[in-house]
Amino acid sequence: MTLLSLLGRIMRYFLLRPETLFLLCISLALWSYFFHTDEVRTIVKSSRDAVKMVKGKVAEMMMANERLGGLSVLDAEFSKTWEFRSHNVAVYSIQGRRDHMEDRFEVLTDIANKTHPSIFGIFDGHGGEAAADYVKAHLPEALKQQLQAFERERKDSSQSYASILEQRILAVDRDMLDKLSANHDEAGQEPGMIGGTTCLVALLSDRELTVANVGDSRGVLCDKDGNAVALSHDHKPYQLKERKRIKRAGGFISFNGSWRVQGILAMSRSLGDYPLKNLNVVIPDPDIVTFDLDKLQPEFMILASDGLWDAFSNEEAVRFVRERLDEPHYGAKSIVLQSFYRGCPDNITVMVVKFKSGGGKSGE
Repeated sequence: MTLLSLLGRIMRYFLLRPETLFLLCISLALWSYFFHTDEVRTIVKSSRDAVKMVKGKVAEMMMANERLGGLSVLDAEFSKTWEFRSHNVAVYSIQGRRDHMEDRFEVLTDIANKTHPSIFGIFDGHGGEAAADYVKAHLPEALKQQLQAFERERKDSSQSYASILEQRILAVDRDMLDKLSANHDEAGQEPGMIGGTTCLVALLSDRELTVANVGDSRGVLCDKDGNAVALSHDHKPYQLKERKRIKRAGGFISFNGSWRVQGILAMSRSLGDYPLKNLNVVIPDPDIVTFDLDKLQPEFMILASDGLWDAFSNEEAVRFVRERLDEPHYGAKSIVLQSFYRGCPDNITVMVVKFKSGGGKSGE
């Protein structure tokens, strides 16, 4: 980061914040009212003039920086972005204020032959990118293959989308722990934490939507009346059910900026996260819900990493995207940028899936 960019960022985030200037003016006004000093009035006027001057100088420097071929502060912050569009699904993702990008997403559809339901996934890594990379590379493809087999043998099968989702999620967690632990040992590293990831996966068929969630990525659906319908619930250590389970396993939660399992992990379920997983204080078990699309007749759904939900409630997100469905990214890009503007410090990934009128499979 250049000195110029750093100065611009400091001015924008701290000195020029409306609340900072407002508090300064209020304080000086009260002082002037109670003490009636001409010096204070002079300070207030000088402060206003100084703010105007600094704002002008910063603007001039940023324009000069841009003319010189450098990135402006805003451009630099959004220089690492990822986007995807296909049929009726759009994704927009930014690294944001984090040093590394640990969010991953995947979309697997078969609109032409319908050999399997459409698969949509959001994977938000922590403690590194390895776990999110592994799950993205292995879970959707394994799901696709098992779902294709299920569709061929549906009449003779006792399985369901929900049972397949649960089996594959638990299997990928076991496989990942084995593989990453082995790599850890082969590298001769001291035993320590292996990173983890959330897992939010939606299977969309003609009349049914099945959603599995592990961690604190979240899904929400907009029904035909514009109401927000939760597709998942975050797995947080402070929740009574999770807290009791952790205690039964011999673990504890403590507050360190947020409630954390063993003082480390800010979610109570995840994929990966050895050795917390071996202690059974963190588990990979997904919550799975199924929705009848004919009854709901949804307009769209949002799947997103927790960066979005740090800045938006379910209801706010649905209203915001619903007003922007005509945009090229169906509102996904706009809500990601708005989350950033609201101060979100995390990676932010948002996927919006539009449904055809009256419910049913997207992209038709």
